[in-house]
Amino acid sequence: MNTDLANVVYDVARMMELAARTAPKTRGDDFIMVKILRGEILKRLADSMVDFGQQKGKGNFDRDGANVAAPQALVLIGLKDAATAGLNCGACGFSSCQELEAASKVDIEFAGPLCSYRHLDLGIALGSAARTAQLFNVDNRIMYRVGAAARHMGLVDWEFVMGIPLSASGKNIFFDR
Repeated sequence: MNTDLANVVYDVARMMELAARTAPKTRGDDFIMVKILRGEILKRLADSMVDFGQQKGKGNFDRDGANVAAPQALVLIGLKDAATAGLNCGACGFSSCQELEAASKVDIEFAGPLCSYRHLDLGIALGSAARTAQLFNVDNRIMYRVGAAARHMGLVDWEFVMGIPLSASGKNIFFDR
């Protein structure tokens, strides 16, 4: 790939970071984290995705890993230390925010449980970032398996994370699956 084109894709990734950072958030509280990856780390992440899927006996990590080995950049967007919104709405499955905070934590692919409003905040940030990529005609796809592998290999210590690989080529590589 042309180095100049790869640099343009990186610039778009930085604009996606801005879009995620400035996306609206519940009560104005910001627990969104963003990290941009490019270069050799993408191959390591792709290999980790395949290994993770094999270790856990989960499908499609190999397929998505192949998609992560090829792009010019990848944006990780997630939640870290996300406090409850304090609304006692029950959307998380608990009767109160205090019950959610006291609940036993699990850490499988992601750590939880988390406040449903924080997941909504993450969804808005992901949508804002993906829309930014689309505005510049950079192919992208939001992938959850990227986040599970990124956590597994220690790239991030966030509770919940998704990845958006970015590619500029003649055909969208994220839909040739």
